Amino acid sequence: MFETYTNLQVYLAIVLAPLIGSVLTGIFGTYMSKRMAHTITISGVALSFLLSLVVFNYHILHEMPDYNQNIYTWLKTENLTFSIGFLIDSLTAMMLVVVSFVSLMVHIYTIGYMADDNGYKRFFSYISLFTFSMFMLVMSNNFMQLFFGWEAVGLVSYLLIGFYYKKESAIFANLKAFLVNRVGDFGFILGIAAVLMYFNSLDYVEVFKQAPQFKDAMIEIMPGEQWSLMTVICILLFIGAMGKSAQAPLHVWLPDSMEGPTPISALIHAATMVTAGIFMVSRMSPLYELSDTALSFIIYVGAFTAFFMGLLGIIQNDIKRVVAYSTLSQLGYMTVALGVSSYSIAVFHLMTHAFFKALLFLAAGSVIIGMHHVQDIRQMGNLKKYMPITYITSLIGTLALIGFPGLSGFFSKDSIIEAVHYSTLPAAEIAYYAVLSGVFITAFYSIRLFILVFHGKERMDEHTKHHLKESPWVVTLPLILLAIPSIAIGWMTIEPMLYGDYFKSAITINSVAHPSLSILSESFHGGLAMITHGLQTLPFWLMVAGVTSAWFLYVIQPELPGKIKAMFLPIYKLLENNYGFDQFNQWFFAAGSRKLGGFLSSIGDALLIDGLVVNGSAKTVAWFASVIRKVQTGYLYHYAFTMLFGLIVLLIYVLN
Repeated sequence: MFETYTNLQVYLAIVLAPLIGSVLTGIFGTYMSKRMAHTITISGVALSFLLSLVVFNYHILHEMPDYNQNIYTWLKTENLTFSIGFLIDSLTAMMLVVVSFVSLMVHIYTIGYMADDNGYKRFFSYISLFTFSMFMLVMSNNFMQLFFGWEAVGLVSYLLIGFYYKKESAIFANLKAFLVNRVGDFGFILGIAAVLMYFNSLDYVEVFKQAPQFKDAMIEIMPGEQWSLMTVICILLFIGAMGKSAQAPLHVWLPDSMEGPTPISALIHAATMVTAGIFMVSRMSPLYELSDTALSFIIYVGAFTAFFMGLLGIIQNDIKRVVAYSTLSQLGYMTVALGVSSYSIAVFHLMTHAFFKALLFLAAGSVIIGMHHVQDIRQMGNLKKYMPITYITSLIGTLALIGFPGLSGFFSKDSIIEAVHYSTLPAAEIAYYAVLSGVFITAFYSIRLFILVFHGKERMDEHTKHHLKESPWVVTLPLILLAIPSIAIGWMTIEPMLYGDYFKSAITINSVAHPSLSILSESFHGGLAMITHGLQTLPFWLMVAGVTSAWFLYVIQPELPGKIKAMFLPIYKLLENNYGFDQFNQWFFAAGSRKLGGFLSSIGDALLIDGLVVNGSAKTVAWFASVIRKVQTGYLYHYAFTMLFGLIVLLIYVLN
């Protein structure tokens, strides 16, 4: 009976069901009705979700042994074999449930959100293809397949961000996302190349088995400079994660990616693609545990992102951009958790965040539908009167995001803060203050958004107000279903995932060198005790301060924010300009690349290729032909003389 639920056919069905739906809708969509298109794709993702639940059930309840098998050999050389295979362990099982459930909710939601869009069937094909790509990424058992899934989600993200391909801002946003991720992926592929060079394998198990032998190995990248091999590999791989998981300075693509339709904001940029980097580092924990330098680098990057990207959320007025900057900040929290070797806490927050952030994005989409696609929160207000289901579910998502005691975000965010507090790495001290400050910032901008959208006076025009109503059931049903795990999933899973044996075979931690999680486990006495203790801690009171401040500024004294803005205008301008990251990228990468391309074009193309190779060879042939042409006179005695002269030269050569 056990094998019936865990054989290869089940895993293949999980992966291939959304792919088949995507291909059928993409190729034959012209001949399908809208209903048939969404029925095919939703059925495929629903099947994947049900089978993922079966796999997860056996891992968490029946302690199913890990599955690690190659399906087929893709390429074989004398010393290397590149295979396609599946690694199904507890980490994979959790990711399968998260990806498939959020994807299913987005598919259902899309029926209502994209109902009048001309690209309806194309959109369903894309999001099913994206789901397939994420499955290939999280189920891979080797670096080559990981890279395939990594690049596939990047490609589909490019297509979805630029879904409205006739819109200039969408074209700019998808190109920006594509190019920024190429920067990260350059580091990622160099890291994979280094793994192949020194480990002579791309198989996870084989690489992890050999890793301790290379702990003290040094390599010479530049003459006379010795570098730790494991530090180089881990940092290069993490640079890839910085691109996918939008860590500063490779974060600039994420806010602009809101140009895509709202459902894809929930799928790609809240729940799945941006968490690929977090998943990858957790999967590579046996490597990262061998380099404290790499872990410290990760801590600094995550702390900077968590704090400074959160500040940007305070000044945003586009409803989707506020949630997008919230995602950046929360990804920073996950990254800091990775840096202090609390990988299980990082993926725990990944899971809880996936549910409540998808909920917030889809709720924002519901508001946008009701507001006839107005996204400026300054033109909203008192929507709780018109959209009660959206209001209640948004409240749940907001409370989970700010870490309100008892909701899922509380368990994961407080665990991260405590883990950083107990870390012995030097970088953890500054990170602790960054993530602690982030609690106040998150509460402030989240409640600011909630108040301006759902409370206060109605600031929309009369036409919009007259037509305001709750969204259809295909929109509100996913909100309700996402609200349930946003409330309960943290309470239900914290003990087995963080302090039990759920991740014992999937994640490796050197508890002596990195004791944060083991210290936390000693003081954990259940979810209720954690809530009770949480009410007495600094993060709780910082959250209360953030909520109170937002309520005071936007309800009690709504004229104050404008005055504060005027007083601190230089700081506001700095935040408005994203700390200058966009300008720097435009100047250094975009303009710099164009100038470098122009220089290389003038040197390489104009001078070398056109000047020497093409035009030079033509001129050489023309000159040689002009000389030879003079020999061809047409007189017989000239040819006879030439033959005689040649014969004499040949005889002299032979006789000598």
